[in-house]
Amino acid sequence: MVSEPELPHPLPGAVGLSHLSAYDWEAADGVCGGSPHLHLVCTEAYVVTGGRGAVQTLSPDGYRDIPLRPGSVAWFTPGTVHRMVQGGDLRITVLMQNSGLPEAGDAVFTFPPEVLADPERYAAAATLPPGTGVDTEKAARRRRDLAMEGYLVLREALAAGDSGPYLEFQRTAARLVRDKVPHWRELWRAGALATAERTGAQLDALEAGEPAYLTEATAHESAPTRLGGYGMCGRRDEYALPGTTLPYEVK
Repeated sequence: MVSEPELPHPLPGAVGLSHLSAYDWEAADGVCGGSPHLHLVCTEAYVVTGGRGAVQTLSPDGYRDIPLRPGSVAWFTPGTVHRMVQGGDLRITVLMQNSGLPEAGDAVFTFPPEVLADPERYAAAATLPPGTGVDTEKAARRRRDLAMEGYLVLREALAAGDSGPYLEFQRTAARLVRDKVPHWRELWRAGALATAERTGAQLDALEAGEPAYLTEATAHESAPTRLGGYGMCGRRDEYALPGTTLPYEVK
């Protein structure tokens, strides 16, 4: 029997944390930015700490271009295709729901349909070589460009009032990751669900006047374990936090 992962000290709400510097690579539409993708079960938030730019989103309410500037916050729910756009030294802190699930493959790139239909071909296109060298950068740019191919088709169709290609992409993405769901459920139970249940137990203890759990109070700290990795949207500073045990960019 395989034991479930243990995440005893997650960040508040069992969220994931990273820092991103948006890519400044020009794409096929003449705009600099990252690789369009969606998350299937996680809401993601951008907290802008420097520079300027935008996040482009595709959802049932159409195409949006949300400006990003220092102090602004943008977030998007599962199923929303998003693309970070560089406008000048854009720097953000990313807060990700369900720490561990995105690292385990919750995100799917907007690759063309023929790539999405073949799990092996998708994995080959989505996976980057290890490290942060020239070969990894070239692979990250190829991945971004391939995602843009599918993204531009989805965006143009939505702009014309046709949501069919976008909805089909969502369905294809769900089929692509279906086999991963049992593992995601383990991560959710050990992380986000366990955190919520722990709060419930603490409330019960307070109501009973027996807050013995407070004797376990302590503090934790972390520092980046890798600087400048190649993520989906930009160069990514990663942290060794409970639940984030897999390379983010593999997805």
